[in-house]
Amino acid sequence: MEMQASQALSLLNARAVRERSHMLLELGLQGELEHFAVDLSHLAEAARRTLAATDNTYPDRQIPFHARWRHFETGGVDRWAMLAGARRFSDVQGMGRTAFDLAIVSALLDAAAGDKWKYREAITGETFTRSEGLAVGSLAMFSAGFFSDEPLDPLRADAITLFRLDKDELAEGLQVTDENELIGLDGRLSLLNRLGEAVSLRPDLFGKEEEPRPGGLFDVLYEEGQKGPLEAERILEVVLDGLGPVWPNREQIDGVILGDTWRHSKVTAQDKTDKLVPLHKLSQWIAYSLVEPLSWAGIEMANIDGLTGLAEYRNGGLFMDTGVLRLKDPVQSLKRHEVSSELIVEWRALTIALLDKLADWIRADLSVSRDQLPLACVLEGGSWAAGRQIALEKRGDGSPPLMVISDGTVF
Repeated sequence: MEMQASQALSLLNARAVRERSHMLLELGLQGELEHFAVDLSHLAEAARRTLAATDNTYPDRQIPFHARWRHFETGGVDRWAMLAGARRFSDVQGMGRTAFDLAIVSALLDAAAGDKWKYREAITGETFTRSEGLAVGSLAMFSAGFFSDEPLDPLRADAITLFRLDKDELAEGLQVTDENELIGLDGRLSLLNRLGEAVSLRPDLFGKEEEPRPGGLFDVLYEEGQKGPLEAERILEVVLDGLGPVWPNREQIDGVILGDTWRHSKVTAQDKTDKLVPLHKLSQWIAYSLVEPLSWAGIEMANIDGLTGLAEYRNGGLFMDTGVLRLKDPVQSLKRHEVSSELIVEWRALTIALLDKLADWIRADLSVSRDQLPLACVLEGGSWAAGRQIALEKRGDGSPPLMVISDGTVF
């Protein structure tokens, strides 16, 4: 059993994501993939666009990490700083747990919103859409105590409250109506309910100091960080360990749920992981978003680049729209595809491997090291915003170049 469990665990880390994605990129460069042709001569254009987007947003090149915290600052308002300032935490642990609660819940709500939905923020009177709208909306819900089981302490997300959250409450919190429709509301609710359940099942990870809550994970990582620098990959491993049960109907090996892991016929291995491609998009988005609260608490972080790029449609769209990736059958761009389809798995994995290539290209172009420009900064500066920008130029509604049927739990 130990041996089999370790086969499952071999896919529950960033290293496996990187290895298997690059395996598919190598096949693509040899012309051996069924759905995509890869042309690295267009990487220069993807890099040019990424740098232009970076200079537009961060002209001083002081680029923060790609994380949910950037979306909480949408419109130039640092909402977390205001919240934390008003709350006046008595210790770093209290601050860390609250920041973890917020980041984890908000990241899990961050799948594609669709182009019909918008969120109006009461304080500023501004209206936000897509990722930014979901961030501002989830933060407003959090600060109003939507996820708290303790009336005197609204700024928390308790396992029991997440488990009991119902559709009407989530719809009210995110201003969803028949006229203001949000894609995948049921999927999002199910993720939060499952989050509550997963957290309550693992008091060793989520309830070391108090009642189980996602933010309890802070105590585990904070303690590990006292012994020396904390590897970013370690954050992901703990997230994947604790949140495995959150993901619905996914691949398993011997009862271990593999999360955002899918099948591709060209990926081979000599054990039970044969044909499996781990991508862990939302889990890595969470991991990136937990780096900063740990840093604020004085924990030294190491090897942020151990995490990979994110297999989502803005980064993936950048490579298709600049010609790095080309569909072998153009008709596929007119169809809607399941997340589990081999074409989408191929697209997402190629995106991860190409983001590594893109980051190397940009570092060489700017003559900077990996430490000076980690992948997390290339994603934030750059690739995600460039993907959104080129999508707007090519398709008036800014939609991605491939249509994916989203259930609110992957993208």
